[in-house]
Amino acid sequence: MLKTSAHLVRNIHSQIAEQIGATIVRGEIGPGEQLPSEMKICQMFDVSRPVVREAMRILTGKGLIESRAKSGTRVRPPELWSHLDPDVLRWRLATTSLDSYLQKLFELRNAVEPAASALAATAATPDDRSAIAEAMDGMAAATTNDEFVNADIAFHKAIYIATRNELFWPIAQMLEILLRRGFTIAAIGDHRARALAEHRAVMQAICAGDSAAAHKAATVLLGNTVDDLQRIRTYGE
Repeated sequence: MLKTSAHLVRNIHSQIAEQIGATIVRGEIGPGEQLPSEMKICQMFDVSRPVVREAMRILTGKGLIESRAKSGTRVRPPELWSHLDPDVLRWRLATTSLDSYLQKLFELRNAVEPAASALAATAATPDDRSAIAEAMDGMAAATTNDEFVNADIAFHKAIYIATRNELFWPIAQMLEILLRRGFTIAAIGDHRARALAEHRAVMQAICAGDSAAAHKAATVLLGNTVDDLQRIRTYGE
């Protein structure tokens, strides 16, 4: 019984943090603006002070707000938010246009993925190479768009993990959220055979320990992916 009660309380904390966090990310409460008082939030959600305080701690941990004794709780500037936090990512994606989202996604991937592929070529363990190959096999065997997308995400996540550099790993962890939207669009095109060949080239270079070839193959893959998405977005399937 105690476990059930604690679980319910945690859910209330999360629900309040979800609503306030999404409101902040949407810009309805701007940077530097003060949140309603603790008592006011208690009244708004019909909850106790401990529940509100825990919700505030959640949002503070995500970098969205800060509390000071004399100025209350205020929204921090967006550049100080924890943008890799899964919740912040979700809230941001919900407020961003698809074209803007795709542009930002490819700016990120172009900056780091070829380098990650090159590093993985020399740092990957046998298990890492097996994970990349298994995801590649999953892409090749996929009979539905969902299966293809899931395997494609697993492929790219495995590359970041295979760098054996823990600073790359948070990128792998956020790919499930970031990549699914773009990959789902790309999966409907008629370019799957070419995409499979390009992914296989990345895999083979990594498994062969050839950093230069892995960097080049990843760059080619990303470039064609951008072109495919632009074509699909412009002309439809």
